Amino acid sequence: MNFVTPIRKESHPLLQIFLLCLYWAAGAVICTVLGFIVIAMVYGTSVFGEFGMILNGDPKFITALKIIQIFSSTGMFILPPIVLAYTEGRKPSTFYGFNKPSFLLLILVFIIMIVSMPVMEWTAVLNQKMVLPEFLKGLENWMKMKEQQAMKMTIQLITVRSNWDFVVNLIMIAALPAIGEELFFRAGLQGSLQKMLGNHHVAIWSTAIIFSAIHVQFYGFVPRMLLGAGFGYLYYYSGSIWYAILAHFINNAYAVCAAFYMQKHHMPLDKADQPIGFPWYGYLISAIITIALFKFFKDSATRERKLG
Repeated sequence: MNFVTPIRKESHPLLQIFLLCLYWAAGAVICTVLGFIVIAMVYGTSVFGEFGMILNGDPKFITALKIIQIFSSTGMFILPPIVLAYTEGRKPSTFYGFNKPSFLLLILVFIIMIVSMPVMEWTAVLNQKMVLPEFLKGLENWMKMKEQQAMKMTIQLITVRSNWDFVVNLIMIAALPAIGEELFFRAGLQGSLQKMLGNHHVAIWSTAIIFSAIHVQFYGFVPRMLLGAGFGYLYYYSGSIWYAILAHFINNAYAVCAAFYMQKHHMPLDKADQPIGFPWYGYLISAIITIALFKFFKDSATRERKLG
């Protein structure tokens, strides 16, 4: 007698989103506790009396801040989608589309990220000029305060005191967020929204808005949202999460490398977010070429998927 193992039916997409959020909360708690244990092993338990200094980015406790960052990235973004895949009875590699990437498309993604930098700078400059109505001045002041706190924290994290710091920063700021956030937002959240709504555009842009909002950096909201949408379309067109991970890594690694370069040349890091400055036609050319390259990526990825 032959026994055939029945294929397990997937959970409803709304349930998948609920489980993803549940695993996110659990991962945050568990990995934060593990991070505290590691910090106690490095600094001793007395460090928790100065916990506020850690969160404020005090240089004396920068290693503790990096430990928290690494553990939180792992617990909140990498583990939840992996656990969700196994909850659905599938391997993450097949559930999320870890298909072998094409070398040509990888190169194309790299070119897209480089060519899009001017137009992304333009959106960032416009976003930073945002002014709220007078009756929302209290909210605007709070947003500016959060932005200053985020900038202070970022400067402490990207400050390089040795070559080892540079390697750690690449892992912490570029590699882990690229893997984790693309798994969580594009593969997990966007994938479930697409199944539920039946419209990939709505799923991609909804996920991009959530992706940007969760960073709580309002004066960088628009460029981060556009990046999220770009990553989403790379994933949708190709069916492989690798291209979105690469694009995300390039974006973050560029910031880490730029900070490293500035420190080597004794340039202040608080000027790192200053725009390079392009003529108006430079931004226009960047936008046109970026759109054309996305179209080429779409056509090439679609053709490769049809060929199997």
